[in-house]
Amino acid sequence: MAGSIARWYRDLQAKKVLFVGIGVSHTRLIEKFLQKGMDVTVCDKREAEALGEDYGRLSALGAKFRLGEQYLDALHDADVIFRTPGMYYLSPALQEAKKAGKTVTSEMECFCKLCPCKLYAITGSDGKTTTSTLIAKFLEKSGKRVHLGGNIGKALLPEIEEIREEDAAVVELSSFQLLSMRCAPDVSVVKNVTPNHLDVHKDMAEYTNAKKNIFLHQDAFSRTVLNLDDRVTAGFAPEVRGELSWFSMKEQPDYGAFLDEEGFLCFARHGKVEKLFHKDEILIRGMHNVENVLTAIAAVEGEVPVSDILEVVRTFGGVEHRIELVRVLDGVEWYNDSIASSPTRTMAGLDSFDRKICIIAGGYDKKIPYEPLAPKILEKVKLLIVMGATGPKIEAAVRACPGFAEAGLTILHAASMEEAVKLARENTVSGDIVSLSPASASFDLYRNFEERGRHFKKLVMEL
Repeated sequence: MAGSIARWYRDLQAKKVLFVGIGVSHTRLIEKFLQKGMDVTVCDKREAEALGEDYGRLSALGAKFRLGEQYLDALHDADVIFRTPGMYYLSPALQEAKKAGKTVTSEMECFCKLCPCKLYAITGSDGKTTTSTLIAKFLEKSGKRVHLGGNIGKALLPEIEEIREEDAAVVELSSFQLLSMRCAPDVSVVKNVTPNHLDVHKDMAEYTNAKKNIFLHQDAFSRTVLNLDDRVTAGFAPEVRGELSWFSMKEQPDYGAFLDEEGFLCFARHGKVEKLFHKDEILIRGMHNVENVLTAIAAVEGEVPVSDILEVVRTFGGVEHRIELVRVLDGVEWYNDSIASSPTRTMAGLDSFDRKICIIAGGYDKKIPYEPLAPKILEKVKLLIVMGATGPKIEAAVRACPGFAEAGLTILHAASMEEAVKLARENTVSGDIVSLSPASASFDLYRNFEERGRHFKKLVMEL
């Protein structure tokens, strides 16, 4: 594969390469291309001042720029176009470029094609980041050098020349990335498929088909991990080409990881069951995290000893922004669950607590329904603080839910995160729990859920 990587870079030397958007997935790759002497143009809707130090650094390395409202006009000048994951592959601008003979690709699409080591790819509507991190930690504990990236925040293509055949790569892939990908990972994982990103995808069918791309192009020597408890992902089984490994919280599969009635995580192999360890051994809270551990086990089974897996789950405290304990102040516990950008993720977070809590919810509207969230809020929430574009939608769904009048739920309104934290502080007492669990994307006020979570944590630490 080293020869293929060298040839790939060599072929690009003769091309005009254009990057659409400066972001996490592009900055280091642009630098790499410029260091190799390539002809690189960077297009971004933002002007130079807004790009800040990125503009100055990349300009000094030789990058050309097309900025502002007309930034997509540069597409016709390129031979190869790298789109940022946030740019919809089926957008008219990119499709016109394809018709004109341009190559439209992405950093992760190229990495998956060129990756010289065993590749684990994970997708799903919820839980993919924690699952990806667990898989990486399991493999690291077993002695592998692991490269973790993709949608999880790190571009891997810039370091591909340093990746060895005996290493392992773990990539988290979003529907936006998968929409144009025809990758063939050694191990593919689909956590679940529930309505999400319908503000961008044409419909649920397009979103679902994008998720399927993670395994549709695997060969007979691959492994696919599917969720037996999720109707949509369970329906993918007939299309799996290689080995099928299940995970389930509800029943014993023929082959795969499951939780038994006594709370033990087990692995079934065609009628034979091995008890691994009890769920109480897992440090991170929440039954959804038990499911994440089961998923990761199904992905690495046969490669990582159970003793290594157990050591990881006993010590792994979770990923930032995922039911992350920020502080305890005057007996009130404050949690950052900013990753909860969909109703199903908020529901999973609520089930992590054994009593009714206060949540801050609302944000950017991805055009997904909030009615399924309402019963869980009535069951698990005593104080609901709503904000953002979806705040009224969440409130309307809760008020229309049977049992609202008897639930004793208080609903307050905030115009900003500052006001939401202030209201939570004023309306809680010792023994209460406050969680930022938006059930919505962050793009109305923040660039991403990480920025939202860090702002929340800053405000809480300043109380």
